[in-house]
Amino acid sequence: MRIDRVELRWVSMPLRTPFETSFARETNKDCLLVRVFGEGFEGWGEVVAMNEPLYNEETLKTCWHILEDVLIPLVFSRDWSSVEDWCRSVRHIRRNYMARAGLEAALWDLYSLCEGKSLATLWGGVRSRVEVGISLGIESSLEQLLPQVEAGIAEGYRRIKLKIKPGWDLEVVKAVRSRWPDLVLQVDANSAYRLEDSELLKGLDDFSLLLVEQPLEHDDIVDHAVLQRSLSTPICLDESIDSGDQCRRALDLGSARIINIKPGRVGGFVASRAIHDLCAARGVPCWVGGMLETGVGRLQNLALASLPNFRLPGDISASRRYFTRDIIEPEVTLEPDGCVRVPQVPGVGQFLDWRALDFYTQRSEVFQPGVVRQC
Repeated sequence: MRIDRVELRWVSMPLRTPFETSFARETNKDCLLVRVFGEGFEGWGEVVAMNEPLYNEETLKTCWHILEDVLIPLVFSRDWSSVEDWCRSVRHIRRNYMARAGLEAALWDLYSLCEGKSLATLWGGVRSRVEVGISLGIESSLEQLLPQVEAGIAEGYRRIKLKIKPGWDLEVVKAVRSRWPDLVLQVDANSAYRLEDSELLKGLDDFSLLLVEQPLEHDDIVDHAVLQRSLSTPICLDESIDSGDQCRRALDLGSARIINIKPGRVGGFVASRAIHDLCAARGVPCWVGGMLETGVGRLQNLALASLPNFRLPGDISASRRYFTRDIIEPEVTLEPDGCVRVPQVPGVGQFLDWRALDFYTQRSEVFQPGVVRQC
């Protein structure tokens, strides 16, 4: 593949309702969309970093810089035999995984059009539909949270995830479990606790949870191993798993029994599939996490979730769960049995709602090889 030009778009979309985790309260979804042109086609990808370095060390501004000054010039440097060929060329670049993942996703999207095959087909997907759940943020009271749980169940979602933090944990989970004793329920702490909170966290064992996600430090796998030995509830690691090697180390240590895979966090779909395969070989189930993606990232995550070892419902809910209006048409929708359909055609560009995309675009710039840009 030869890439002729690249466009970056900064997109800002209002959320239907604020979404709060242990580290941030979001009212808007900002992201970068990467559009690559080559071989007579165009491919799209999404950079899922936040405006501040709260989930990981990247921000949208740092991602724009890395794309503009490092990755885009490199993608212009030669023809690429495959997307894997491109990934090998950026191994020397330290971290900046979300910037790399956004460009890699666009290359995969372009490659799927060149091959005339869907991403799910290219990656070995085995499902035409995937089970999904929803993630519910931290609220000011149970009176605000419980109707959201009830609405999610009524819509048909296969599981509910509750965000927790110190002071919003055991009593909240107890209230939900008491009202819905058979609900598939899990919690996510986003690194809000420390190992000295083990006795409190052991209390989660009373509620028959599917898993407790990332309870301890964002980069830890040692203390998680200690904590997992004291819990009957499986620990699922998210932020701590930023590469295949880190996943292998965590599994060797016994730090987790389940792995959440987010392509942006690990540097793209090549890395995501490698982690999926490692977990499959170890008998460790996976699921696809979410970063409040627009329809572009959401459709591509659905293709990833069609792989065989994604055995748990992922965070790939319907577009209307978070956005009044997505940038794709038709939007991602939930079927009555709690599943979402996997795209069976190549390329996401054909689904773009250009009026919505242009409306939400805050900034855009086109880059071409050999063109010297004036500041």
